[in-house]
Amino acid sequence: MSISSEHVTPFHSDCSSGAKNKRTVKRTVSLTGIGVFSGHQATIRLCPKESGGIVFKRVDLFDQPELPARLEYVKATPRCTILGDARASVQTVEHLLAALHAYEIDHLLIEISGPEVPILDGSALPFAELIESAGLCELQESKQRIALQTPVFWSEKDIHIIALPSETLRISYTLHYPHSAVIGTQYGSFVLSPELFKKEIAPSRTFSIYEEIAPMIEKGLVKGGNLQSAVIIKEGRIFNPEGLRYPDEMVRHKILDLMGDLSLIPLTFSAHIIALLAGHSSNNAFANKLYDQLKMECS
Repeated sequence: MSISSEHVTPFHSDCSSGAKNKRTVKRTVSLTGIGVFSGHQATIRLCPKESGGIVFKRVDLFDQPELPARLEYVKATPRCTILGDARASVQTVEHLLAALHAYEIDHLLIEISGPEVPILDGSALPFAELIESAGLCELQESKQRIALQTPVFWSEKDIHIIALPSETLRISYTLHYPHSAVIGTQYGSFVLSPELFKKEIAPSRTFSIYEEIAPMIEKGLVKGGNLQSAVIIKEGRIFNPEGLRYPDEMVRHKILDLMGDLSLIPLTFSAHIIALLAGHSSNNAFANKLYDQLKMECS
């Protein structure tokens, strides 16, 4: 993994203060790493952008297609979130998007030289540090925060996600792995802010029970995974020599994933999100239902 801040002319706009203005980054920064599923090396460049939301640009392809980070571009959710259309796709976008959401970045061009966002250490901390190295620029465009008025529910079997009216954005998550004594039952609840995200959520790493992911490894579906990019539970113990970063690191990472998936809703909103056993597929289904409700309430 390598991180660099490029010697380019900083983005010039009216970088005036004001928490209700939309944001981009001040300067272009880049980072290089390996994709956990593809095993491909890719460089991402975060580039200032004045309008148009957050957009991925596949600079390794001939026509350099662009993929907006919006719900309608979610192509699949196989243990990660993939954005795509008929031209191209970008895999494992959730950790980067969670960091961008935490720092309230609204407009950004993400140039990527491969099919997958690098996994790095399996957390969002390198992306938070990259954003901070770029600096934040507040634009002249104002930002309206929508407060959810009516509860939204989504359920399927044992998976449940609820959004309740709230003046802040809070995410609460219950994780239950009765077949793993190492994970067990974990609960976390956080009111989101950039400071809290970097300290309490961003460092949490993706995790897997080895016996569950071994078939994917044997089929060549996890080409870039190792003990430097994920927490691995094997034979009833943490296999990583350094152990866990938090006693409840797993539930914190689930909150991180949910943040990234909810960031694809193209509205700034406040609500209390309560999730039980949710993953990328359910996150996406719930996000679509919540987006429909928010659109109806602000129409």
